[in-house]
Amino acid sequence: SHVLPDFLIIGAARSGTTSLYEYLSQHPSIISGVGKEVYFFDKKFSKGVNWYKSFFPTKSSKSKLEKKQKRKCLTGEATPRYLHYPHAPKRVFELIPNVKLIVLLRNPIDRSYSHYQMEANTGNEELSFEESIEQEEKRITDDMKKMENDENFYSVYFYRKSYLTRGIYESQLKRWFKYFPREQFLILKSEDLYSNPSEIYDQVLDFLNLSKHDLDSFEAHRMRKYSPISKETREKLTDYFRQYNEQLYQLLGRNFDWK
Repeated sequence: SHVLPDFLIIGAARSGTTSLYEYLSQHPSIISGVGKEVYFFDKKFSKGVNWYKSFFPTKSSKSKLEKKQKRKCLTGEATPRYLHYPHAPKRVFELIPNVKLIVLLRNPIDRSYSHYQMEANTGNEELSFEESIEQEEKRITDDMKKMENDENFYSVYFYRKSYLTRGIYESQLKRWFKYFPREQFLILKSEDLYSNPSEIYDQVLDFLNLSKHDLDSFEAHRMRKYSPISKETREKLTDYFRQYNEQLYQLLGRNFDWK
């Protein structure tokens, strides 16, 4: 008796997905699901479609709201691990092939450092940022290969420690492009959301074919304050990500101009 989502915000983690989801939830034609992150297409796929549907409104409640507003209403969720998880694109395509997909991409240096700060703050990371990225390949390679080769294996450890890997966006998007046409994606630069949220909000509403809606404020969600990354580490990561960013720009035909 429940509907499936009309849109998914699939990532990237630490890139403004919570803020965007909260903005969309305030639109009168969007019915929020039960919680922002469901993790169905990665971690909890074995729970089944009916379990997933239970997070979204019933068909009757959606129909009532549409009759009242005299326009189509949408529902969706935002699980930022979907972008990277290797089996998510196929699973999404087989269940909701017409779903609209929203992607937020942040400068991978800032994304990785924010990711690290979150894990350190919650007690999941004891190493320094420099030590953690130095050991990343050794820490995650086995789990990454297992996930790629076995869709019944899922590693929370991988997603906690993959600071640099999850900022290599080109390879992640390519997996999704194998299943979905480009017109089903809206790919946004996170820095644009931070600097001009109202403009990006309007862009997302247009992508979802929803009417313009003014918000009273655009509060940033889950933004932590922490000491800045060292200049030396930043320069090192600038070199590390340069080739991957160029590959992303070529794939999308767009230069994000990440310094």
